[in-house]
Amino acid sequence: GGSKAPAGGFAALDDGEWQRALDLNLMPAVRLDRALLPGMLERGAGVVVHVGSIQGRLPLPEATTAYAAAKAALATYSKALAKEVGPKGVRVVRVAPGWVQTEAATALVERLAARDGTDVEAARQQLMASLGGIPIGRPAWPEEVAELVAFLASDRAASIHGSEHVIDGGTVPVV
Repeated sequence: GGSKAPAGGFAALDDGEWQRALDLNLMPAVRLDRALLPGMLERGAGVVVHVGSIQGRLPLPEATTAYAAAKAALATYSKALAKEVGPKGVRVVRVAPGWVQTEAATALVERLAARDGTDVEAARQQLMASLGGIPIGRPAWPEEVAELVAFLASDRAASIHGSEHVIDGGTVPVV
């Protein structure tokens, strides 16, 4: 998934940007499910983990409208799939990360620092503030997201189904 849409809100998004957002953030899950679910259903067991985003709940209208809409579509698709395949032994769960400190995120912070003539930490703090703040004071690490996915896919999470699991450092309080 991801987004490279132009800033400027909805008016900056042409049909191509909308289609790219869906192609990157919804359709890969649909296509993988189409390929993998038949085997799970045949066995009567399996786990589908979709990776959404807090943007589905909290879009940034100047920069992520199409991305957020595609992630919201993934959320709705996940709910429908959970209702359909849960009774047949296949669990469906969704992980919704906030800002994750990936290589791409690091590069973005470095570009912002260079553009604004500031240091990387100041740019990082500014980006966190633009997201509404991250109460724990830092983005998630990719390993943390991976560990959550691994847990949800494991037998230790056998009774977790049809649910979303936010991992965003408290950006979108859901408790």
